[in-house]
Amino acid sequence: MNFSGQSVLVTGGGAGIGKAIGLAFRAAGADVAFVDIDREAVTSTVQAADQAPGRSLAIVADCGDVASIDAMTNDVVKALGRLDILVNNAATTHHAGLMDISEADWDRIHRINSKGAFFCLQRAAREMIAQGGGRIINIASISGRGYAGTSNAAYAASKGAMITLTRIAAHQLAPHDINVNAICPGITMTDLLATMLRQRAAEQGIAFEEMVGRFASPIPLGRANAPEDIASMAIFLASTAARNITGQSYNVDGGLVMS
Repeated sequence: MNFSGQSVLVTGGGAGIGKAIGLAFRAAGADVAFVDIDREAVTSTVQAADQAPGRSLAIVADCGDVASIDAMTNDVVKALGRLDILVNNAATTHHAGLMDISEADWDRIHRINSKGAFFCLQRAAREMIAQGGGRIINIASISGRGYAGTSNAAYAASKGAMITLTRIAAHQLAPHDINVNAICPGITMTDLLATMLRQRAAEQGIAFEEMVGRFASPIPLGRANAPEDIASMAIFLASTAARNITGQSYNVDGGLVMS
């Protein structure tokens, strides 16, 4: 699929799923703004992206802060001329049991995953309404559907909120020719997940490889996602092949949660 002439903003684009999605759009010819709070990570990602034709931007922003979201979007439009696609991916979590989640944990997670996701969507939609259309892809999670293996309940609640936001936003933005859909990744082998699995393995006194195997064993297809599996779905949802799809949330999880 060819995205030449289109501009894409990927939040949380410095690593993991966001990095894979941004690189996939660059490989397909798009101009991509990679946004992350980690300057070193996003700079490194843009260096990798610049091996493909087109333009890349490295933007350091806090996607839990509305003023930072506004500035980030202004920078993208100023540099690339327009905003055609938002990949709303920035998120945070950590491993915690239900009874261990503190008020600070809840506020930190929802600041990025719920509040930040909403205001990134809203700010991008303002640009898309003015230019006559666009695509918004929210990166949710099967945790938002009640997956029992979630990192913690606060994270699951934030991703459930994103799934509902996708439906409401799709309805209200449809008259402006803006499609809004969500991807719900299952177990995806990112650096963030690897860190959490190492923590769980240490807590249980087992090898990291055994913990990875335990996580993958319930998956019907027998394998966890690579970040590129999520990127493939994002490319499809942003393409003209998906022009009449909106308000949907798609699991990419090897059949772990079938809904």
